[in-house]
Amino acid sequence: MAGLLHLNSTLLPSASLLLRNRSGGQAVRRRRACRVEAKIREIFMPALSSTMTEGKIVAWNAAEGDRLAKGDPVVVVESDKADMDVETFYDGFLAAVLVPAGESAPVGSAIALLAESEDEIPLAQSQAASFSSSSSSSSSSSPPAPQETAAQEASPPPPPPAPVAVSAPAPPSPAAQGGARVVASPYAKKLAKELSVDLFSITGSGPAGRVVAKDVEAAAAAPAKKAVPVAAARPDVPLGSTVPFTTMQGAVSKNMLESLAVPTFRVGYTITTGALDDLYKKIKGKGVTMTALLAKATAMALVQHPVVNSSCRDGQSFTYNSSINIAVAVAIDGGLITPVLQDADKLDIYTLSRKWKELVDKARAKQLQPQEYNSGTFTLSNLGMFGVDRFDAILPPGTGAIMAVGASQPTVVGTKDGRIGIKNQMQVNVTADHRVIYGSDLAAFLQTLSKIIEDPKDLTF
Repeated sequence: MAGLLHLNSTLLPSASLLLRNRSGGQAVRRRRACRVEAKIREIFMPALSSTMTEGKIVAWNAAEGDRLAKGDPVVVVESDKADMDVETFYDGFLAAVLVPAGESAPVGSAIALLAESEDEIPLAQSQAASFSSSSSSSSSSSPPAPQETAAQEASPPPPPPAPVAVSAPAPPSPAAQGGARVVASPYAKKLAKELSVDLFSITGSGPAGRVVAKDVEAAAAAPAKKAVPVAAARPDVPLGSTVPFTTMQGAVSKNMLESLAVPTFRVGYTITTGALDDLYKKIKGKGVTMTALLAKATAMALVQHPVVNSSCRDGQSFTYNSSINIAVAVAIDGGLITPVLQDADKLDIYTLSRKWKELVDKARAKQLQPQEYNSGTFTLSNLGMFGVDRFDAILPPGTGAIMAVGASQPTVVGTKDGRIGIKNQMQVNVTADHRVIYGSDLAAFLQTLSKIIEDPKDLTF
């Protein structure tokens, strides 16, 4: 769903009324009867997530002077979690861009002016000069209210534009690779994935080089070039230079620093996975993923150990969360995000697997909505698919525990009858908030989780 810019207007009095204002009293009494000469709206940087404090303009989808219709995408904004297309809620003309592509602005600060008619563009552009001379901090303060009376000054200047409120942000966005970025419409990106077209090989024909659907279709229809063997290229990184954090990397850095204030401890456990592996082989043809199986098993164990699903935010109390929402760490281009399987204990494994696939697709396309990545109550981080046998995970702020899952590997073990055998086993390590969760709590939780995984018949109910 696209983000809409809800725009409030500033009404400017006619020139004749301003002349009467200079002569005195009667003009004040007739203020309400003035004719509207100009309606200019201010577009400010939207808050696209609860943790976002500033946003980066990735691209403007329209140029100054372009006519915009309600629902047209105006700008692509990079937040701390995703890139979002923001659409206009009104018809008008993009009169002045205050923050160009590539620059950042605090949430709530003006980034552009929208004029209702083409005749009002020069007036909006003259007002834009005052914004450019102001500091970002002053422009991000409380939006100015429209002028209510013309008697406050002998010759009042035109009032500043009214602020814009932004509704739920839109999905979508630019792909990124090795620091480079391709700006593409949401449909073009979806189409490129369906047609197996590399967006980086396309020259966009849309505004500011934006790749649109017709560009993808043309690339898909073009005859394929014969592949030429080349030596493996090293990643295109600016060696020897200092690169600033992306917005998402900055958010991850901030969260990691916050986590240092929480007293944590770690408990490891070895779980035999032979039965789980056999179950997975039987049902993976129905779309079931190992991530969904692990999330389901974890959720079932948390039902019996609610303190491990609790959270402490103020350092003085903690909350027994009413829902079991399993967040799973996913690496995406330029950062890390945790899509959330909400109410994982209540969903069957097939529904859970379908939901997980949808979340991963949206995460990689940077289309997750805030409630789909910030509502987790317990987090999983799985590096087993890379052959990692064990690791520790950092506790995300606002949650009680995170579990690091290693690879399931054949392991030589001693059997109960004194013989030596081979079993598939995996290592899990839980990092927990010691203000709320104690060692005995984690030990009991891991024992329950081990029993569920080693006898997984209930996972398919």
